[in-house]
Amino acid sequence: MKYFLLILLTMATSGAVLAQEGGPQIGQPVKDFTILANYGDTKAVAVVFLNRSCPNSRLYENRLSQLANSYGPKGVTFLFINPAISMEEGSSNTPAGNADLKLLPDNGQKISQQFGATKTPEAFVLHNVNGSFILKYKGAIDDNPQLENSVKAPYLRNALDAVLANQTVAVPEKRALGCMIKRF
Repeated sequence: MKYFLLILLTMATSGAVLAQEGGPQIGQPVKDFTILANYGDTKAVAVVFLNRSCPNSRLYENRLSQLANSYGPKGVTFLFINPAISMEEGSSNTPAGNADLKLLPDNGQKISQQFGATKTPEAFVLHNVNGSFILKYKGAIDDNPQLENSVKAPYLRNALDAVLANQTVAVPEKRALGCMIKRF
């Protein structure tokens, strides 16, 4: 019985720690993200954290480029942010495989910490509601990093479609798969 209570207490504590990762919650506005002031006329902003040294990030480069190109004319701005802290960790602003994706540096990892991003790639969809950017989705881009042609659940695409149609996002959060963001 003593061990059961210890395990139960450990699980409860672990859950509380995970819930405190930070970042805005679904349905809440993103505050103090000054870059958003430049995008007041867009319908939505997709913030995607990438790192060129992460194999999963590289697998998504073409998909993300295609999404940015197809949703840009619909009023969606894509911001690709690199949370790496050194050249060895992929701090180049242009991923090796796709010159279309220009990465913004995350100096001091302030942006990734503000969003509560933990992995690369990880996406956040913000809906512009009268100049206030509300978090509508966070997590994985889709359900298949390895094979683009085998994707069954395009989470990011579905979230963008729902936001543009002013509908509720069916899957507002999906655990991102990829490389852990190293914190300093």
